[in-house]
Order: sequence, then C-alpha cells, then structure tokens
Amino acid sequence: MLNNVLKTNTYTVLILLIFTGCKKNYIDPSKIADAFSTARGMTGVVIGLQRTYTVGRASCLYNSISINGLVTNELIVANPGNAAEMQLQTGGPSVDATHTMLSTYWINNNKIIYDANLVIINASKLVNKNYASGLIAYASIFKALCIGNLAMYWEKIPDTIGKNVNFVSRVDGFKKAVQVLDRALVAVNTHSISTDFISSIPAGIDIVNTLYALKARYALFAGDYSTAFAAANAVILSKKSVFNFEAAFPNPIFENVANKVVQAKNDTLGLPDLLRPSLTDTRVPFYVITNVTDPFFRVAGFGATSLTPIPVYLPGEMALIKAEVYARQNDSTNSRIQLNIILTKTPAMDPFGVGANQPAMTIVGSYKNLLDQIYLNRCIELYMSGLKLEDMRRFGRQVVPPNSESKRNFMPYPFRESDNNPNTPPNPAF
Repeated sequence: MLNNVLKTNTYTVLILLIFTGCKKNYIDPSKIADAFSTARGMTGVVIGLQRTYTVGRASCLYNSISINGLVTNELIVANPGNAAEMQLQTGGPSVDATHTMLSTYWINNNKIIYDANLVIINASKLVNKNYASGLIAYASIFKALCIGNLAMYWEKIPDTIGKNVNFVSRVDGFKKAVQVLDRALVAVNTHSISTDFISSIPAGIDIVNTLYALKARYALFAGDYSTAFAAANAVILSKKSVFNFEAAFPNPIFENVANKVVQAKNDTLGLPDLLRPSLTDTRVPFYVITNVTDPFFRVAGFGATSLTPIPVYLPGEMALIKAEVYARQNDSTNSRIQLNIILTKTPAMDPFGVGANQPAMTIVGSYKNLLDQIYLNRCIELYMSGLKLEDMRRFGRQVVPPNSESKRNFMPYPFRESDNNPNTPPNPAF
C-alpha cells in the first residue's frame, strides 16, 4: 500500500511530534528515532494521529463528513468554485481517480494506520503496562476509524501497509477494525489505563466507551449482529466522547461552512419525499437552522461554532444498532422498543441534546416499514456523521444509477495507488 506513506513517514512523525498541542513542547528533530521507543515519544505520535484525523480541510474527519454528505444529499456545495466538492455533488463519472479529496482521504487514513501500527507494536514493549495500555487503546481508536473509513468508501481495501500489498473485501475490512478494537480492549482490561496517560492527551475522548461503540458500529457493518449487540450494550450512554477544538485548530465543519465550501441542502436533511422527518421532530432544528436570507439552510448541531466539539459517536447510535440487530433477526417487538427509545427521547434526555421528542411507534406494520423507520432515524439522529452512504447500502437504498438518493455507490481508487500497486482492483462503474 502507498509507497508514499513509507517514504514520507519520518516527515509525518516529525510533524506529529512538533505539534503536540497548546503546550508548545518542541522536540529536537535529532531525537526522531526515539519517537517509537519511549512513552513520551509515542504520546506525541498519538496526539499527532488525532490532530491529523480532525484538523483542517484535509482531515479525515472533514472529508468523511463532506464526501458522505455530498454524495448522499445531506449537503450541497456553497460555491461551485470548490471543484472537488462540486464533482462529488454531481457524482457518477465526475468522481474519478484524479479526485483530490479522495486522494487526500486515502493517503491520510493509511498514514494514520501506519503510525498507529508502530505505536501499538512498540507500546507493548514498555515496562509501564498501564501507560502502555493507554497508548495501545488510543492508537487503536484511530486505526479502527481509518480502516472503517476506507471500508465505507471503497469496495476493497489494502490488507496491510507496504509495497504491492493485496486487497481484501470491505467486509473483511470491518472485521479487521473489530479485531483491532478487541485487542485494545484486552489491553485495557488487563492493565487499566494510567492517569498519567490520560493527563498527557487532549481531553474529550472516553477511551473505553469509544472502543466498545466503534466495535458495535463495525461489527454491525460486517453483519456480526451478536457482537454488535453485546458491544452496544457495553457502552455507558450517559458519557460523552468527543473531538475538542480550539481557536488555532477550529472545528473543520464550522470552518468550511463559514468559508462557504459546503452547507446544508434543506430542512428535510436531504431525504426523499416519501421518507422525511416529521415537522415536529426536534432533531431537525438541532442540526439545521432555516434562515430568511441565503444560505437558507444553515448547519447547526456539531458545526455550529469554531469550538463546538464533534462526537466520536452518539449515544443514540447504540440504540439504533440494537434496533437494527433485532430487526435483522426478525424480532420486531424488541426492535420497536429500541426504536422508541430514540423516538421518545427529548433533547434534555440526551448528553448532546439530540432528541426527537416524538410519540412512540405503536404498530410496526411490515418488515420493510420497520427497516425504513430504522433507516430514517439513523439519517436524522446521525446526520452529518459520515455514516449515511454505508447505511444506504445496508438498507437497500443504494441501487444502480440513475438514483436520486445518492451520487455514487463506491469510490474509484486514487491514481497514486493504482500507479504504484499492480494489485489495485478495477474501479467500480458507480
């Protein structure tokens, strides 16, 4: 996978070690060899992983939300001069192997996986096992996120990082992400994370809850329903896990909405006419504010200000995972119970203020109707989370073109991958 990742890794690590937060702890470049041999060095690297994942227009976080939002009609381009975003909004053959956002997204996800691997391997050699478990778990969160990102957008993903690597199916990719999280959970359950490690990293991420939440997400995507259900049950829903921002490194959604790159498409969250939010659903004004002047629909929610934290996952995702698992196993009664947790939840009942405040569903109706309601509530509850394209496939709403609900099904492989790896699969037609 990506010779460029291997060639530029020393530079990447240097950058990660220099920009380790607000404390301005500048590290002597001559000590770069120590990056993966000391606890301090690896702490700098994992902080850098988060910075690479979350900060700026090139970040994995912004690209995941914007790529997904533009191809699934959650978002529209505010200024047609933003060519890469405009190509995604147009979709189809307009999105090709030269696409700059996809190339950046591919490279950065793989860079993070590469550096996370080095942390995970070398942290296990540390004498302080409690500090080591924190490093392993923190690096594993970003590794799993990046593997999951690749598997959500490409039909096949690299099996590892290296030269001329083979590719595996996207489902195997989700399974790999679950395995990464499982190994991290073994580490933290064997040696609890030290307070020294927690105090050395940016505040915001609840590590153990995030491990379980991501495990539930990717196990669901892999079709492993029993694992997904058990992991979702292990998440403490009253706790938040977020990416925090600061003035020097602002929320990338707010930053790019404010700079008129993307904006909300409408106040029905881009859903089709036959599957739209209720007019009284209080999640809609949480996420999108209507205005009398252009732009008429403005992003609120987790892109409201430059300092608004973005959740790593939402508590409501766990109930929706359980609702879907029950539905896939033909248990409509328990599926409805979980769905009603989401429907009847008020903003005051949710740690992030995401609440529908709707009446409970009393009649399930057909199996299709139940799945439609789960899909609808995932689209509303998890708006701009970067998960909708994956949901569209799973719920059968992603079909061959022309399809008014989405602009692409899978993404083409960037030229810098296919030109350097003869094992790169052919590009999908749509």
